[in-house]
Amino acid sequence: MESRKCLECDEVVKGRIDKKFCSDYCRNAYNNRVNKDSKNLIRNINNRLRKNYKILSELNTTGKTKVTRTKLYDKGFDFQFFTSIYKTKTGNTYFYVYNEGYLPLENETFLLIRKE
Repeated sequence: MESRKCLECDEVVKGRIDKKFCSDYCRNAYNNRVNKDSKNLIRNINNRLRKNYKILSELNTTGKTKVTRTKLYDKGFDFQFFTSIYKTKTGNTYFYVYNEGYLPLENETFLLIRKE
């Protein structure tokens, strides 16, 4: 009978014939290592979205606020990351990070809004 080895630590695997790992720890460690690149990308994007959301919600305390591009940049806002776009019938384009949104206005200002 051929002995099977754990894909993570090379220990002998005992049990079912289709078992690939000697323990839950090895299974988790192996899968985390294999999926590291794709998970890092998702984690980094989620961190950027979380930071953008926090900035918008801190600056928009009343539900509608005007703010300059410089103020958003100074706080670390990244305009490349948002969760949705809403276009009105009048042609205005709102960018949302979850329920916190912004509308680009003239002279490098933005209207911050909150969708309830």
